[in-house]
Amino acid sequence: MIGRILRVLFGFVLACLTAGATVVLFVYSPVELATGMASDRAAEAGLLALAAATHSAVFAAPFALIGAILGESRRIGSWFYYALVGVVIAAIGFLAQYASESGGEGSIINNYAVMAFLVTGIAAGTAYWLIAGRFARGGDRYGGGDISTPVRPAPIPANAGNSSPGLAT
Repeated sequence: MIGRILRVLFGFVLACLTAGATVVLFVYSPVELATGMASDRAAEAGLLALAAATHSAVFAAPFALIGAILGESRRIGSWFYYALVGVVIAAIGFLAQYASESGGEGSIINNYAVMAFLVTGIAAGTAYWLIAGRFARGGDRYGGGDISTPVRPAPIPANAGNSSPGLAT
C-alpha cells in the first residue's frame, strides 16, 4: 500500500516536471536553446520549466488524484487512459485560463495555445503512465499479474475400472 502511494506520488511529480518542460518547449524552440547564448538560455528555460511544473502541480493535483484513484481502483494500466486524463486536465486548465481573461485583452483561443495544452496533457499523461500507471494492473510489469488460466482436468476414460459401461460404483 505504501509502495503504491509512493509510486503514484512519484509519477505525479514526474508528470508535472514533464508538463513544465513541454510548456517551455512551446516558448523556446530547441534550435533557440542550442544556438547563441546556450547556457544563459538553458538556465532561463530550466527555471521557467520548474515554475511551470509547480504551477501545473498546484492546479492539477485534485484532478490527477481523482484520475489516479480511478485508475488504481479499477486496475487500468492502459497508456490511452492516462494520456486521456492528461488531456482532460489540460483542457480544464485551458478553459480556466480562458474564463479568467478580461474582455479587453487578446484571447488565449488560438491554435498554438490549444496545441500547447493538448501536447502538454499527452506528455504528462504518458510520463505518469511510464512511472506509475502501467503498474496499476496488479504488479506485473506488463499488466498480467492477477490473471491466470484455469487448469483443465484430465479426461476420464470411458471404462476406468468399471465392468459395465455407464454404471458408477
